[in-house]
Amino acid sequence: MVMAGNEPGSSNALDVAKITPSISMPSVPVAEFPNVVLQRALLTFEREFGRPARFAAAAPGRINLMGDHVDYCNGLVLPMAIDRNTFVVGDFSGNSLIRLHSVHHGQTGVMADGGCSPALGASKWTEYLRGMVAGFQSAGIAVPGFDAVIDSEVPTGAGLSSSAALEMATATLLEALTGRQLDPWEKARMGQTAEHVYAGVPCGLMDQMAAVFGREGKLLLFDCESIAVDWREFPAGRVAVMALDTDIRHELGASEYPRRREDCERAARALGVLSLRHASLEMLAASVVGLDSTTQRRALHVVTEIDRTRKLVAALERCDWVQCQLLMKASHASLRDDFEVSCPELDAVVQVADEIGITGGVYGCRMTGGGFGGSCVALVDPGRIDALTSLFQSGYARRTGLKLSVLVTRPGPGAHRIL
Repeated sequence: MVMAGNEPGSSNALDVAKITPSISMPSVPVAEFPNVVLQRALLTFEREFGRPARFAAAAPGRINLMGDHVDYCNGLVLPMAIDRNTFVVGDFSGNSLIRLHSVHHGQTGVMADGGCSPALGASKWTEYLRGMVAGFQSAGIAVPGFDAVIDSEVPTGAGLSSSAALEMATATLLEALTGRQLDPWEKARMGQTAEHVYAGVPCGLMDQMAAVFGREGKLLLFDCESIAVDWREFPAGRVAVMALDTDIRHELGASEYPRRREDCERAARALGVLSLRHASLEMLAASVVGLDSTTQRRALHVVTEIDRTRKLVAALERCDWVQCQLLMKASHASLRDDFEVSCPELDAVVQVADEIGITGGVYGCRMTGGGFGGSCVALVDPGRIDALTSLFQSGYARRTGLKLSVLVTRPGPGAHRIL
């Protein structure tokens, strides 16, 4: 929720004219920031808009260790914020225009009417930002005109939730511009609404929650029904996380993703439960006649994936790598066969992982994210990173003829303001 006193018409409601200074404040020298992508964003802002950026915000991508396609079924998920961020830097424009420049796309979009109109001169990426501006306005928070540059370390379409990183970094910048701090849960919900309404992706809340609530060295056990967050210690030093990017890109809004959600909702109605969180294997076995085979398989994935999430949390706490491998292998098989969101390239990565095995330093591997491309996540021996990188890349190239990008990551902090 928005903090008290932020209601439209209250004495604390913002006057845009009062929060739009006519001169820029002194900026921190760009070279003082250690992150080169942030440096590039700040330098790009000066080049594009002719002055230093006054504000800067960051939000991480996420990788999900277990629990894919169960967040919109009110299930349990186990993501972590990665140590790679999307940066949004900006300053007041001095008028009602919102100008947005993406380093990745090499485009500048301009939104008039206080962000109510689609951006001119740019592609769909601006809709995520427009959705966040609309969210602030719906909460009764006046958004001044501003200029912003977006740059990112989070690869797009790789299943690492670059969209949630963009949404939460934008929200954090808007907090700085408006002087209004959102409740973290409401901030995440606002990003989910932006996905639904402006990007056309009926996602759950996991990605935004991970981008907001991420903590250094912590996994995020998130209950999507109660919205309860339980941080669990990541066994650093005992295991490392690899994101293995297949170079196969997905467009969730135009894919089978919405259809999978409809399948799950149809299964819940047939079983007489509010969501598949409340379904069981016994209920599925008793409903063979009432569910078509496809819908039953969708439900089977959700029920078993929620159980695997609970078990993986316990296995990681014990550093039980045999159990981790079995659970992640079963998860990938379920996503491939029952939920049908894998692809040959993702399967090829998992096959390489199986060949290497626990004795070779791979403690589990599965696809992660929405599927139909993107990345796999692997738990690996931190002492064998270089050798495993080579084995994964050569094995994948041999099977597919494609290049596999390997990103080694650790749990990082959630969205935060830099300037």
